[in-house]
Amino acid sequence: MTMDIYDTSRTTTQIVTDYHRAKEVQAFDDTKAGVKGLVDAGIVNIPRIFIRPPEELVEELTSHQTNFQVPVIDLDGVRGNKLEEIVDQVRAAAETWGFFQVVNHGIPLNVLEEMIEGIRKFNEQDVELKKEFYTRDRTRNVRFNSNFDLHYSRTANWRDTLTISALASTDLDPNEYPEVCRDAVREYIKNVTKLAETLFELLSLALGLKAEHLQEIGCPKEYTLLCHYYPSCPQPDLTLGASGHSDPSFLTILLQDQIGGLQVFHDNQWVGVQPIVGGLVVNIGDFLQVVSNDKFKSVNHRVVAGHVGPRVSVACFFMGHNAEIPKSYGPIKELTSEENPPIYRDFLASECFNKGYSTAVDDNSLLHQLKL
Repeated sequence: MTMDIYDTSRTTTQIVTDYHRAKEVQAFDDTKAGVKGLVDAGIVNIPRIFIRPPEELVEELTSHQTNFQVPVIDLDGVRGNKLEEIVDQVRAAAETWGFFQVVNHGIPLNVLEEMIEGIRKFNEQDVELKKEFYTRDRTRNVRFNSNFDLHYSRTANWRDTLTISALASTDLDPNEYPEVCRDAVREYIKNVTKLAETLFELLSLALGLKAEHLQEIGCPKEYTLLCHYYPSCPQPDLTLGASGHSDPSFLTILLQDQIGGLQVFHDNQWVGVQPIVGGLVVNIGDFLQVVSNDKFKSVNHRVVAGHVGPRVSVACFFMGHNAEIPKSYGPIKELTSEENPPIYRDFLASECFNKGYSTAVDDNSLLHQLKL
Protein backbone atom coordinates (compact mmCIF):
# COMPACT_ATOMS: atom_id res chain seq x y z
CA MET A 1 0.00 0.00 0.00
CA THR A 2 2.75 2.44 0.93
CA MET A 3 4.51 1.77 -2.35
CA ASP A 4 1.42 3.02 -4.24
CA ILE A 5 1.77 6.38 -2.55
CA TYR A 6 5.37 6.74 -3.64
CA ASP A 7 5.07 5.17 -7.10
CA THR A 8 6.34 7.95 -9.36
CA SER A 9 5.66 5.98 -12.56
CA ARG A 10 1.88 6.19 -12.33
CA THR A 11 0.11 8.77 -14.47
CA THR A 12 -2.77 10.92 -13.29
CA THR A 13 -5.09 8.89 -15.55
CA GLN A 14 -4.02 5.63 -13.92
CA ILE A 15 -4.52 7.07 -10.46
CA VAL A 16 -8.06 8.17 -11.32
CA THR A 17 -8.91 4.79 -12.91
CA ASP A 18 -8.11 2.66 -9.85
CA TYR A 19 -8.83 5.26 -7.21
CA HIS A 20 -9.88 4.08 -3.74
CA ARG A 21 -9.75 7.21 -1.65
CA ALA A 22 -10.02 5.70 1.82
CA LYS A 23 -7.24 3.19 1.12
CA GLU A 24 -4.94 5.77 -0.44
CA VAL A 25 -5.56 8.22 2.42
CA GLN A 26 -4.76 5.53 4.98
CA ALA A 27 -1.63 4.50 3.07
CA PHE A 28 -0.43 8.11 3.02
CA ASP A 29 -1.25 8.57 6.71
CA ASP A 30 0.56 5.36 7.66
CA THR A 31 3.85 6.67 6.28
CA LYS A 32 3.84 9.38 8.99
CA ALA A 33 6.15 11.32 6.65
CA GLY A 34 3.58 13.82 5.44
CA VAL A 35 3.64 15.69 2.15
CA LYS A 36 7.37 16.26 2.52
CA GLY A 37 7.79 12.48 2.38
CA LEU A 38 6.17 12.48 -1.06
CA VAL A 39 8.48 15.23 -2.29
CA ASP A 40 11.53 13.51 -0.84
CA ALA A 41 10.50 10.34 -2.70
CA GLY A 42 10.73 12.29 -5.95
CA ILE A 43 7.11 12.14 -7.11
CA VAL A 44 6.28 13.77 -10.44
CA ASN A 45 2.50 13.32 -10.36
CA ILE A 46 0.74 14.21 -7.13
CA PRO A 47 -1.45 11.46 -5.60
CA ARG A 48 -5.15 11.59 -6.47
CA ILE A 49 -6.13 12.41 -2.89
CA PHE A 50 -4.64 15.88 -3.39
CA ILE A 51 -6.26 16.67 -6.77
CA ARG A 52 -9.13 19.15 -6.58
CA PRO A 53 -12.56 18.33 -8.08
CA PRO A 54 -12.89 19.09 -11.82
CA GLU A 55 -15.47 21.84 -11.25
CA GLU A 56 -13.03 23.71 -8.96
CA LEU A 57 -10.23 23.42 -11.49
CA VAL A 58 -12.47 24.78 -14.25
CA GLU A 59 -13.56 27.66 -12.03
CA GLU A 60 -9.93 28.67 -11.52
CA LEU A 61 -9.58 29.14 -15.28
CA THR A 62 -12.17 31.94 -15.20
CA SER A 63 -10.69 33.76 -12.20
CA HIS A 64 -8.59 36.86 -12.74
CA GLN A 65 -5.82 38.69 -10.95
CA THR A 66 -6.56 41.85 -9.02
CA ASN A 67 -4.64 44.91 -7.92
CA PHE A 68 -6.38 45.07 -4.54
CA GLN A 69 -4.08 45.30 -1.51
CA VAL A 70 -4.94 44.12 1.98
CA PRO A 71 -4.73 47.15 4.34
CA VAL A 72 -1.42 47.69 6.12
CA ILE A 73 -1.59 49.36 9.55
CA ASP A 74 1.43 50.92 11.25
CA LEU A 75 1.15 50.39 15.01
CA ASP A 76 3.94 52.86 15.81
CA GLY A 77 2.40 55.39 18.17
CA VAL A 78 -0.40 53.10 19.37
CA ARG A 79 0.38 54.09 22.96
CA GLY A 80 0.66 57.76 22.02
CA ASN A 81 -1.01 60.42 19.93
CA LYS A 82 -1.81 58.12 16.98
CA LEU A 83 -4.20 55.85 18.87
CA GLU A 84 -7.39 57.35 17.42
CA GLU A 85 -6.04 57.18 13.87
CA ILE A 86 -4.97 53.57 14.31
CA VAL A 87 -8.35 52.60 15.79
CA ASP A 88 -10.08 54.13 12.74
CA GLN A 89 -7.85 52.09 10.42
CA VAL A 90 -8.49 48.88 12.35
CA ARG A 91 -12.25 49.53 12.27
CA ALA A 92 -12.26 50.11 8.51
CA ALA A 93 -10.19 46.99 7.83
CA ALA A 94 -12.24 44.78 10.18
CA GLU A 95 -15.52 45.96 8.68
CA THR A 96 -14.63 45.79 5.00
CA TRP A 97 -11.82 43.24 4.62
CA GLY A 98 -11.72 41.13 7.76
CA PHE A 99 -7.95 41.13 7.17
CA PHE A 100 -5.06 43.53 7.63
CA GLN A 101 -1.31 43.49 8.06
CA VAL A 102 0.51 45.18 10.94
CA VAL A 103 4.01 46.62 11.01
CA ASN A 104 5.96 48.20 13.89
CA HIS A 105 4.03 45.84 16.17
CA GLY A 106 6.76 45.45 18.76
CA ILE A 107 7.93 41.90 18.04
CA PRO A 108 11.64 41.96 17.11
CA LEU A 109 12.48 40.82 13.59
CA ASN A 110 14.89 38.18 14.89
CA VAL A 111 12.07 36.55 16.91
CA LEU A 112 9.97 36.23 13.73
CA GLU A 113 12.86 34.92 11.63
CA GLU A 114 13.93 32.40 14.26
CA MET A 115 10.37 31.08 14.51
CA ILE A 116 10.17 30.55 10.74
CA GLU A 117 13.59 28.89 10.76
CA GLY A 118 12.64 26.72 13.75
CA ILE A 119 9.57 25.33 11.98
CA ARG A 120 11.63 24.74 8.85
CA LYS A 121 14.22 22.83 10.90
CA PHE A 122 11.53 20.72 12.56
CA ASN A 123 10.17 19.61 9.18
CA GLU A 124 13.58 19.05 7.61
CA GLN A 125 15.08 17.01 10.45
CA ASP A 126 15.33 13.22 10.27
CA VAL A 127 11.87 11.82 9.56
CA GLU A 128 12.15 9.36 12.46
CA LEU A 129 12.40 12.30 14.89
CA LYS A 130 9.29 13.88 13.39
CA LYS A 131 7.39 10.60 13.63
CA GLU A 132 7.67 10.78 17.43
CA PHE A 133 5.18 13.67 17.25
CA TYR A 134 2.92 12.21 14.52
CA THR A 135 -0.57 11.63 15.88
CA ARG A 136 -4.25 12.43 15.35
CA ASP A 137 -4.91 12.43 19.09
CA ARG A 138 -6.23 15.94 19.81
CA THR A 139 -5.60 15.56 23.54
CA ARG A 140 -1.89 15.81 22.79
CA ASN A 141 -0.76 19.42 23.29
CA VAL A 142 2.00 19.08 20.69
CA ARG A 143 1.35 16.99 17.62
CA PHE A 144 2.48 16.65 14.01
CA ASN A 145 0.46 15.41 11.05
CA SER A 146 -0.67 16.25 7.54
CA ASN A 147 -4.22 17.63 7.17
CA PHE A 148 -6.22 17.39 10.41
CA ASP A 149 -9.27 16.62 8.24
CA LEU A 150 -7.44 14.11 6.03
CA HIS A 151 -9.91 11.25 6.54
CA TYR A 152 -13.10 13.20 5.81
CA SER A 153 -12.15 16.09 3.53
CA ARG A 154 -13.04 15.90 -0.14
CA THR A 155 -9.47 16.74 -1.14
CA ALA A 156 -6.26 16.72 0.87
CA ASN A 157 -4.13 19.88 1.00
CA TRP A 158 -0.45 20.10 0.13
CA ARG A 159 0.96 20.82 3.62
CA ASP A 160 2.22 19.35 6.88
CA THR A 161 1.47 20.88 10.28
CA LEU A 162 2.98 21.02 13.74
CA THR A 163 0.22 21.95 16.23
CA ILE A 164 0.96 23.49 19.62
CA SER A 165 -2.19 23.87 21.69
CA ALA A 166 -2.76 25.73 24.94
CA LEU A 167 -6.43 24.75 24.95
CA ALA A 168 -6.23 21.40 26.71
CA SER A 169 -3.88 22.72 29.39
CA THR A 170 -3.21 26.25 30.57
CA ASP A 171 0.06 24.99 32.03
CA LEU A 172 1.64 23.84 28.78
CA ASP A 173 5.21 22.79 29.53
CA PRO A 174 7.68 24.29 27.02
CA ASN A 175 9.68 21.07 27.33
CA GLU A 176 6.88 19.45 25.32
CA TYR A 177 7.93 21.55 22.30
CA PRO A 178 10.22 19.78 19.82
CA GLU A 179 13.81 20.39 20.87
CA VAL A 180 14.88 21.64 17.44
CA CYS A 181 12.52 24.65 17.68
CA ARG A 182 11.88 24.87 21.43
CA ASP A 183 13.57 28.19 22.15
CA ALA A 184 12.10 29.87 19.06
CA VAL A 185 8.56 28.71 19.88
CA ARG A 186 8.79 29.80 23.50
CA GLU A 187 10.00 33.30 22.58
CA TYR A 188 7.47 33.72 19.78
CA ILE A 189 4.52 32.71 21.97
CA LYS A 190 5.59 35.18 24.65
CA ASN A 191 5.61 37.99 22.10
CA VAL A 192 2.57 37.11 20.00
CA THR A 193 0.27 36.72 23.02
CA LYS A 194 1.33 40.18 24.19
CA LEU A 195 0.58 41.62 20.73
CA ALA A 196 -2.84 39.94 20.82
CA GLU A 197 -3.73 41.91 23.95
CA THR A 198 -2.95 45.15 22.12
CA LEU A 199 -4.99 44.11 19.09
CA PHE A 200 -8.00 43.17 21.21
CA GLU A 201 -7.81 46.60 22.86
CA LEU A 202 -7.84 48.27 19.43
CA LEU A 203 -10.73 46.09 18.27
CA SER A 204 -12.70 46.88 21.44
CA LEU A 205 -12.24 50.60 20.84
CA ALA A 206 -13.16 50.14 17.18
CA LEU A 207 -16.48 48.67 18.34
CA GLY A 208 -17.11 51.69 20.57
CA LEU A 209 -16.45 49.70 23.74
CA LYS A 210 -13.95 50.30 26.51
CA ALA A 211 -10.45 49.09 25.63
CA GLU A 212 -10.54 46.17 28.07
CA HIS A 213 -13.90 44.73 26.95
CA LEU A 214 -12.79 41.90 24.66
CA GLN A 215 -9.98 40.98 27.01
CA GLU A 216 -12.34 40.91 30.00
CA ILE A 217 -14.66 38.43 28.30
CA GLY A 218 -11.64 36.20 27.67
CA CYS A 219 -11.09 36.49 23.92
CA PRO A 220 -7.28 36.08 24.12
CA LYS A 221 -7.46 33.53 26.94
CA GLU A 222 -6.51 30.32 25.11
CA TYR A 223 -4.65 29.79 21.86
CA THR A 224 -3.48 27.22 19.33
CA LEU A 225 -0.48 27.54 17.02
CA LEU A 226 -0.66 25.82 13.64
CA CYS A 227 2.85 25.78 12.18
CA HIS A 228 2.46 24.95 8.50
CA TYR A 229 5.08 23.64 6.11
CA TYR A 230 4.12 23.75 2.41
CA PRO A 231 6.65 21.78 0.30
CA SER A 232 7.25 22.67 -3.34
CA CYS A 233 4.62 21.03 -5.51
CA PRO A 234 5.25 19.42 -8.93
CA GLN A 235 1.66 20.15 -10.05
CA PRO A 236 0.54 23.23 -8.10
CA ASP A 237 -2.39 23.99 -10.42
CA LEU A 238 -4.10 20.75 -9.38
CA THR A 239 -4.14 21.25 -5.61
CA LEU A 240 -4.12 23.82 -2.79
CA GLY A 241 -1.94 24.41 0.22
CA ALA A 242 -5.09 25.20 2.22
CA SER A 243 -8.68 25.12 0.95
CA GLY A 244 -10.88 28.18 1.33
CA HIS A 245 -12.12 28.59 4.90
CA SER A 246 -12.80 31.06 7.68
CA ASP A 247 -11.33 30.63 11.17
CA PRO A 248 -13.25 29.24 14.21
CA SER A 249 -11.57 31.73 16.54
CA PHE A 250 -11.85 35.31 17.76
CA LEU A 251 -8.65 36.46 16.07
CA THR A 252 -5.78 34.94 14.12
CA ILE A 253 -2.26 36.37 13.90
CA LEU A 254 -0.25 34.91 11.03
CA LEU A 255 3.50 34.93 10.57
CA GLN A 256 4.57 34.00 7.04
CA ASP A 257 7.84 33.84 5.14
CA GLN A 258 8.46 35.82 1.97
CA ILE A 259 7.30 33.23 -0.58
CA GLY A 260 3.63 34.23 -0.59
CA GLY A 261 0.56 32.19 -1.48
CA LEU A 262 -2.03 33.41 1.02
CA GLN A 263 -5.18 34.73 -0.65
CA VAL A 264 -8.24 36.50 0.79
CA PHE A 265 -11.70 36.44 -0.80
CA HIS A 266 -12.68 40.08 -1.28
CA ASP A 267 -15.16 41.69 -3.66
CA ASN A 268 -15.95 38.27 -5.21
CA GLN A 269 -12.35 37.49 -6.10
CA TRP A 270 -9.20 36.05 -4.55
CA VAL A 271 -6.67 38.69 -3.52
CA GLY A 272 -3.05 37.82 -2.82
CA VAL A 273 -1.59 38.96 0.52
CA GLN A 274 1.89 40.16 -0.29
CA PRO A 275 4.40 39.32 2.46
CA ILE A 276 6.04 42.26 4.24
CA VAL A 277 9.40 41.80 5.93
CA GLY A 278 8.71 42.03 9.66
CA GLY A 279 4.96 42.27 9.10
CA LEU A 280 2.20 40.07 10.51
CA VAL A 281 -1.19 39.26 9.02
CA VAL A 282 -4.25 39.66 11.27
CA ASN A 283 -7.71 38.34 10.49
CA ILE A 284 -11.08 38.43 12.19
CA GLY A 285 -12.38 35.01 13.21
CA ASP A 286 -15.94 33.65 13.18
CA PHE A 287 -16.35 34.17 16.94
CA LEU A 288 -15.55 37.88 16.67
CA GLN A 289 -18.04 38.30 13.83
CA VAL A 290 -20.67 36.78 16.12
CA VAL A 291 -19.94 38.86 19.24
CA SER A 292 -19.72 42.02 17.10
CA ASN A 293 -23.13 41.11 15.63
CA ASP A 294 -21.75 41.29 12.08
CA LYS A 295 -19.98 44.61 12.65
CA PHE A 296 -16.70 42.86 11.87
CA LYS A 297 -16.27 40.32 9.05
CA SER A 298 -14.75 36.86 9.13
CA VAL A 299 -13.86 36.09 5.52
CA ASN A 300 -12.72 33.10 3.51
CA HIS A 301 -9.05 32.72 2.76
CA ARG A 302 -6.84 30.02 1.29
CA VAL A 303 -3.25 29.16 0.36
CA VAL A 304 -2.27 28.22 -3.18
CA ALA A 305 0.36 25.59 -3.84
CA GLY A 306 3.52 26.55 -5.70
CA HIS A 307 6.58 25.25 -7.52
CA VAL A 308 8.70 27.37 -5.17
CA GLY A 309 9.02 26.07 -1.66
CA PRO A 310 8.97 25.16 1.06
CA ARG A 311 6.69 27.94 2.32
CA VAL A 312 6.47 28.27 6.12
CA SER A 313 3.76 30.03 8.11
CA VAL A 314 2.64 30.10 11.74
CA ALA A 315 -1.00 30.89 12.55
CA CYS A 316 -1.90 31.69 16.16
CA PHE A 317 -5.64 31.29 16.83
CA PHE A 318 -7.07 33.02 19.91
CA MET A 319 -10.00 30.91 21.05
CA GLY A 320 -11.45 32.47 24.20
CA HIS A 321 -12.40 30.33 27.20
CA ASN A 322 -12.54 26.84 25.78
CA ALA A 323 -11.35 23.82 27.72
CA GLU A 324 -10.59 24.91 31.27
CA ILE A 325 -13.49 27.31 31.86
CA PRO A 326 -16.30 26.83 29.29
CA LYS A 327 -17.94 30.18 28.64
CA SER A 328 -20.96 31.20 26.63
CA TYR A 329 -20.48 33.88 23.98
CA GLY A 330 -22.99 35.78 21.90
CA PRO A 331 -23.60 39.25 20.43
CA ILE A 332 -22.33 41.87 22.89
CA LYS A 333 -25.34 43.57 24.50
CA GLU A 334 -23.91 47.08 24.00
CA LEU A 335 -23.89 46.40 20.24
CA THR A 336 -27.52 45.34 19.97
CA SER A 337 -30.82 47.21 20.23
CA GLU A 338 -34.41 47.06 19.01
CA GLU A 339 -33.22 48.54 15.72
CA ASN A 340 -30.19 46.22 15.61
CA PRO A 341 -31.29 42.95 17.23
CA PRO A 342 -28.95 39.99 17.81
CA ILE A 343 -28.27 38.03 14.63
CA TYR A 344 -26.68 35.03 16.34
CA ARG A 345 -27.45 32.71 19.23
CA ASP A 346 -25.12 32.21 22.18
CA PHE A 347 -22.51 29.46 21.83
CA LEU A 348 -19.66 27.75 23.65
CA ALA A 349 -16.23 28.22 22.11
CA SER A 350 -15.54 24.54 22.71
CA GLU A 351 -18.71 23.61 20.80
CA CYS A 352 -17.55 25.42 17.68
CA PHE A 353 -13.91 24.44 18.05
CA ASN A 354 -14.81 20.75 18.25
CA LYS A 355 -17.10 21.14 15.25
CA GLY A 356 -14.18 22.62 13.33
CA TYR A 357 -12.20 19.46 14.01
CA SER A 358 -15.02 17.19 12.87
CA THR A 359 -15.70 18.86 9.52
CA ALA A 360 -13.57 19.52 6.46
CA VAL A 361 -11.55 22.73 6.35
CA ASP A 362 -13.65 24.12 3.49
CA ASP A 363 -16.98 23.59 5.28
CA ASN A 364 -18.04 27.18 5.93
CA SER A 365 -21.25 26.47 7.83
CA LEU A 366 -20.35 27.63 11.36
CA LEU A 367 -21.72 31.18 11.10
CA HIS A 368 -24.82 29.91 9.31
CA GLN A 369 -25.50 27.40 12.09
CA LEU A 370 -25.15 30.07 14.78
CA LYS A 371 -27.68 32.41 13.16
CA LEU A 372 -31.01 32.89 14.89
